[in-house]
Amino acid sequence: MATLTQYYPQSVSHPGTTLSEILLENNMGPKEFAIRTGKPEKTISDVLNGKSNITSEMAILFEQVLKIPAHFWVNRQRNYDEYLARIAYQKTIEEGIEWSKNFPYAKMASFGWVEPTLKKEAKVINLFDYFEVSSTKGYYDFYFNQKLLVNFRISLKNNENAGAIAAWLRQGEIQAKNLVVGEFNKSKLIKIIPELKEIMAKQPVDFFSKIQKLCISIGLKVVHTPCLPKAPIHGSTRWLGNTPLIQLSGRFRRNDIFWFTFFHEIGHILLHGKKYISIENIEYDGENQAYENEANEFSANVLLTKDEETEILKNKPLTESDVVYYANKFKTHPAVIIGRLQHLKLVPFGLGNNLCKPINFNINKKTPCN
Repeated sequence: MATLTQYYPQSVSHPGTTLSEILLENNMGPKEFAIRTGKPEKTISDVLNGKSNITSEMAILFEQVLKIPAHFWVNRQRNYDEYLARIAYQKTIEEGIEWSKNFPYAKMASFGWVEPTLKKEAKVINLFDYFEVSSTKGYYDFYFNQKLLVNFRISLKNNENAGAIAAWLRQGEIQAKNLVVGEFNKSKLIKIIPELKEIMAKQPVDFFSKIQKLCISIGLKVVHTPCLPKAPIHGSTRWLGNTPLIQLSGRFRRNDIFWFTFFHEIGHILLHGKKYISIENIEYDGENQAYENEANEFSANVLLTKDEETEILKNKPLTESDVVYYANKFKTHPAVIIGRLQHLKLVPFGLGNNLCKPINFNINKKTPCN
């Protein structure tokens, strides 16, 4: 968030005004001053009339003649230039008012992502600060045209909720900065999958800190970012330099959905490399959809293999105690089995829901995502 509190004056006069007053006090006309400084009379006249700037070279000459330090004139000119720049920048801010309506500002403020305010111009300034840009052009160039890869641009350019999605993704980057990791190790990520699955099966109250700590140990950053209105995202995977980042929302607070999403994102890291950017719950086509299908298959197999699924289905109809039995046998969570059966439309969506354990990232607060 912006922390600048410096006062900026409403009006600043050109330094030529000050020069004119000092010459008057010294009973010195423009022509005499020009001769004494060795500058053309027209140059001095232009300065006095606010048409030209006082350069550093002039400031030294003025110091010699008027005995006023050169830094006084340099600072006077700098303050005037900054004043003009701020007037010009005000137009940029005013142009950003309509742009700011693309973001769920009130909800972002409630999460502490931006400063709460009802002032339109303040919202624009705070959003510029949030995205670390100085204009709407900078925002579009960075998030759509230059910095981010093709997959991400395609996802957002034609998405009516692009602002909310970009804000959610940006928060993940901010959170990731607070996590210190070593070099990413792909082989070690593969090795810790059984440990991650064990955490999933037991799902202790501090499950998220456990998976985050385990992933940090092998160079993978994992963050939870509460979802925003109009940004119905379960998760995202991308690389920040040489470090992979998994960002999860916990949308719907269903643990079967959360764990499927988590291992889906791990699948992207292992299968698709640094160039692929995944945003879950966004429509894909062509090659991108093929990548999503591969990640889906990877996640499904981690949670419950095809052979395990076949064994379970051979024993239909299932009772809730059967589901718990197979969850223990295959070291998964009952919610995973229920979710799989519901997805295959083999059981009604209401059946076995009491075996699903809500996802709660803060045991003292309800997750604000639904």
